[in-house]
Amino acid sequence: MSDYGKTYGLWRDAAEPDWTAYTRHAFVQGLGDGTLPRSAFLHYLRQDYVFLIHFSRAWALAVTKSETVEEMRHAAATVQALICDELALHVGVCAAEGIAEAELFATQEETANLAYTRYVLDAGHSGDLLDLLAALAPCVIGYGEIGARLAAEHGSDGPYGEWIATYAGEGFQQACRDVGALIDGAMARRLGDDPHASPRWQALCDRFRTATRLEIGFWDMGMAGA
Repeated sequence: MSDYGKTYGLWRDAAEPDWTAYTRHAFVQGLGDGTLPRSAFLHYLRQDYVFLIHFSRAWALAVTKSETVEEMRHAAATVQALICDELALHVGVCAAEGIAEAELFATQEETANLAYTRYVLDAGHSGDLLDLLAALAPCVIGYGEIGARLAAEHGSDGPYGEWIATYAGEGFQQACRDVGALIDGAMARRLGDDPHASPRWQALCDRFRTATRLEIGFWDMGMAGA
């Protein structure tokens, strides 16, 4: 079982080789060893700021798709973490570079950003909570996996140490474990103890894999900003 839950581990394995291409992308490797051009990092941060706004809206949608108060609490807590904690990282780093938050908010979305955020929102509007969580999971828990690995391999003293420390930190890691538990609970509640036997299983794996492919495109977009 994955540290982030049973379902997540199964979805991740089913998404290979795209999952490795996402979590070990050249952009990610550059964050770890400090070789990523600063211009690429700032370009990514600006796009990711806008992405997180839409991502927060998608998690807010998860509240309305929930069937229990517990599910609602998990989703609401994630919205809080995104808006108050993760966005603060982007604002702080960019402010140090002379980029104000108003300028971040006015960032024009690139095609890769539009494709990803609208895919996630469409998954939520057209499907149920499982469809939405399958589309959301590669970003939330994937970043936790990436952050933990980079911290273990490179530490957090390099030029992108603050980014690594944020996603490797206990606060974000706990958020990933909570999301993993939410997914497992939602899966059991809707598909029973043997979700593999459900005709929906493959479609949910496909949603997760599509979101993973869109994550690869997001890193490609970041590299193009160098």
